[in-house]
Amino acid sequence: MLDTWSLPFMQRALLAGLILALLAGYYGPFVVQRGLSFLGSGLAHAAFGGVALGLLIGIEPLWVAVPFTAAVALGITWIRERTSISGDTAVGIFFAFSMALGIVFLSLKREYTAEAFTYLFGSILAVSPTDLRVSAALLVITLFTLPLWGRWAYATFDRELAQADRVPVLFDDYLLAFLVALVVVVAMKLVGLLLVAAFLVIPAAAARQWSRTFAGMVLGAIAVGAVSVVVGLQISLQFDIPSGATIVLLQALFFVVSAALRRG
Repeated sequence: MLDTWSLPFMQRALLAGLILALLAGYYGPFVVQRGLSFLGSGLAHAAFGGVALGLLIGIEPLWVAVPFTAAVALGITWIRERTSISGDTAVGIFFAFSMALGIVFLSLKREYTAEAFTYLFGSILAVSPTDLRVSAALLVITLFTLPLWGRWAYATFDRELAQADRVPVLFDDYLLAFLVALVVVVAMKLVGLLLVAAFLVIPAAAARQWSRTFAGMVLGAIAVGAVSVVVGLQISLQFDIPSGATIVLLQALFFVVSAALRRG
């Protein structure tokens, strides 16, 4: 086991996974508590549209997917705030639109590259130094939002009272949507489009079963994500199965155990 963890690609995978666990554990409880669990999946599919556009025009897909996904996240938030359409409906509209765009972009390229499939299914063991730097930069940005955490939590549990207290709820909604979009793009490269929503939702949902406070839910979600990454990477290597899927399955196991213990 020690020899395995001494390998450079395993060290990069572990570090990237732990950063993702921190990011998803920090933002996931807001997504779950606000009833936006579908948002992660919708933004992941939106990000795939950006990836396909990047592949089509020959630019690093990550640099196209970031602004593309951020624009979709802000558009979803705008529709939720300015119309009577529910959040899930808005996500569903952009979900379908972005996936259709992605399919069109890939068809114009006339070939489905291996890189496109990397974003679909994830490749945490193939994390590059650039991917690590991007993940670390997003973590640093997140650290600067810590002074805002209290008012985000306030608006999450009582939006109307927060507005009455002149908390800039609308601005915070846009900021949170933008930051979640960035997390989704980073996570998509590591665990894949098909699993990215699980990383945002499952650890937070598991921690919610036994956490008595919102802060406890955040810390619990981070812990579930981190343990899943460490154990999942080892299991995936030992049994030669996909790492991203193994990590998510372990998170699901945490949720099932947490729910069962709470019921008991």
